[in-house]
Amino acid sequence: MQMRWAQLLSATRLGSRKNHTDQARSPFHKDYDRIIFSQSFRQLNRKTQVHPLSLNDAIHTRLTHSLEVSCIGRSLGMLAAEKIRNDLPDWIDPSDVGAIIQAACLAHDIGNPPFGHAGEYAIRDWFGKPEQAELLTVFKPAEAADLCQFEGNAQGMRILTRLEYHPNQGGMRLTYATLGAYLKYPWVAQSLDTQGSLASHRRAKFGCYQSEKEFLQQIGEQLGLVQTGDYAFSRHPLAYLLEAADDICYGLIDLEDGLLLGMLDYRDVEPLFLQLIGDYGVPDELTNNMPVPQKLAALRGRAMNSLVDAIAEAFRQQQVALLNGELKGTLLDHCSAHLRDGIENAKRMARQRIFTHPQKARLELVASSSLQVLLDAFIPLGINRAGTTFRDNRLVNILEHMGATLNGTPYQNTMQILDVITALSDHQAFALSQDIQGNRNNLF
Repeated sequence: MQMRWAQLLSATRLGSRKNHTDQARSPFHKDYDRIIFSQSFRQLNRKTQVHPLSLNDAIHTRLTHSLEVSCIGRSLGMLAAEKIRNDLPDWIDPSDVGAIIQAACLAHDIGNPPFGHAGEYAIRDWFGKPEQAELLTVFKPAEAADLCQFEGNAQGMRILTRLEYHPNQGGMRLTYATLGAYLKYPWVAQSLDTQGSLASHRRAKFGCYQSEKEFLQQIGEQLGLVQTGDYAFSRHPLAYLLEAADDICYGLIDLEDGLLLGMLDYRDVEPLFLQLIGDYGVPDELTNNMPVPQKLAALRGRAMNSLVDAIAEAFRQQQVALLNGELKGTLLDHCSAHLRDGIENAKRMARQRIFTHPQKARLELVASSSLQVLLDAFIPLGINRAGTTFRDNRLVNILEHMGATLNGTPYQNTMQILDVITALSDHQAFALSQDIQGNRNNLF
């Protein structure tokens, strides 16, 4: 079965069959606007990209990262669509494809908890503790798998399709095309037995919780994605462009943030950018007398242009494999070796020199401890509220003020509590954890 562009680019909206006409905006531009005006997107403003609780305003947050990824995604979408224009439906313009990718990229981190990946690991570790084994017995196996393998991508799917604007009635009501491009992992979690005893940071990624699996099925069927199992589909071809935009940005931007924080030296970084630029040509304006920020900006711009051109061409060349749901690896894997190796070298430097830096490690310990306090306090309230204490009642007051109702099944209640916790910014999560511990003299 081959997927068809006419179906993959569906402008029909999840949860709504109304057809509104707007001469100024396409349906996909409306998707972008709905995301950018949402509360969940605004809350990315003080959430970690790489460096938690940073007081340096020039360091990337999830919000600035998402905006940059959306810009790269738009360029990739438009250029790739130009290259396959004759294969697209007559009613689709390359700018429409650019808008789809731009909207999907804008939302790609919308489900991330406080403290970024450190926050994901902390939540998984909490549910995976031996002392939580009895607590987990109240959940169905598939529900327990969601909790023990908490995933920001699946939380994002929950926000987009359930929580924002129209709760439980389609959420943001985005077009199926944008939702398909958003879903990097269009399948539910593997069972805990399948995962074995993998560390929390090495579990297989997934894009949908049990609570939204019917939405996933609806999206897959509407778009004509190749079904690979129960609540599991091949990726939408445009999801590969989202992935590439994300790889480009964090592969390069992590290094810039490392320079700003004194973890790297410009001499470490310049050769990596030059490797990515390759035959594209060193910027004419690059001189030894330029300040480092200007040098970086010139190199970054040229490197990004080189990568966008190559990835769009790889998309054209791999179109048949993409439509068959058979592409192996990423689009970057199908580019020239100097680009593949350049991005991998950049990621390796970030892993070795930034992610393990003592400054970052200390802050991540604060981040992990803060989430452990919140989970210790709140999660039991979603499972059994009988005979609650004065303290428990005050904790419930906080949850209800933030939108949780706690009148459903243990799984539904726990997911609502995670909705509340994951919506917090880094500083909000730290401050609330301090309050719960009775430490009112918060540092932030």
